[in-house]
Amino acid sequence: GDGTSPMNAARPFHPRRISCVDRQHIFEILCGEQFLDMTPRGAHAALLSQGTYLCSVRTMYRLLAQNKAIRERRRIASHPQAEVPRLRATRPNQVWTWDITKLPAALGGYYNLYVILDLYSRCVVGWRLARSETGALAAMFVRETILANGVDPDGLSIHADRGAAMTSRHLSQCLCEMNITQSHSRPRTSNDNAYSESQFKTLKYGPAWPDRRMTFNEWQDWSPLAFDWYNNRHHHEGIAYFTPSQVYRGEHLQLHRVRQRALDQFWKQHPER
Repeated sequence: GDGTSPMNAARPFHPRRISCVDRQHIFEILCGEQFLDMTPRGAHAALLSQGTYLCSVRTMYRLLAQNKAIRERRRIASHPQAEVPRLRATRPNQVWTWDITKLPAALGGYYNLYVILDLYSRCVVGWRLARSETGALAAMFVRETILANGVDPDGLSIHADRGAAMTSRHLSQCLCEMNITQSHSRPRTSNDNAYSESQFKTLKYGPAWPDRRMTFNEWQDWSPLAFDWYNNRHHHEGIAYFTPSQVYRGEHLQLHRVRQRALDQFWKQHPER
């Protein structure tokens, strides 16, 4: 009869529950200088090694959570925010992006396919198959590609990720001598070289990709055929479904007018559609 229901009754104090004084003591130890940068599991192990047992690891976590102290407790380095690389190309041979992908070898392991892509047209302007990935090879590869395309290196920017070959002393010295601007992806950021990664995916999921591992000579024979398909027959979604070679050579401007005339002519003949 006093109106008190079991739902409203105070929760009974469990006899094995740690007292408020002991809870405060444990919390102060965990947040003290000795254990401030340790996880509860680490603090629990360290205390046991000193011959002290305060409570279970779960209780330590519970006490920290109740005091809103669950966070990264270790002293870890904080890295400054890296600036997002932003390169703008308004014509071919203004910005190049390059990367290295792996090609599976017949007897195990991989070969290295170096590829340079023109950012404006998405055209592959140079490639090289090698057994190793080194800065010296990268520098030679860039020089050869510039000479093969007759490009004035002054004013050219080349973007790459932060792989060992891309950040090597050999390549940096080569680009500096030719007055080429270097650009790199942000540290620990995998999608800052998106155009090269996308081009590799197009090749590996395209009709020219072999269904088996191949020898070095077989990959050497495959590569020019694959890049011929990519540059001259692949209608690229990112450049209005022109081929990379059409955009690289400037043919897309005339082809755009041809496309528009065809659309206009069809509209005149079938306005209802």
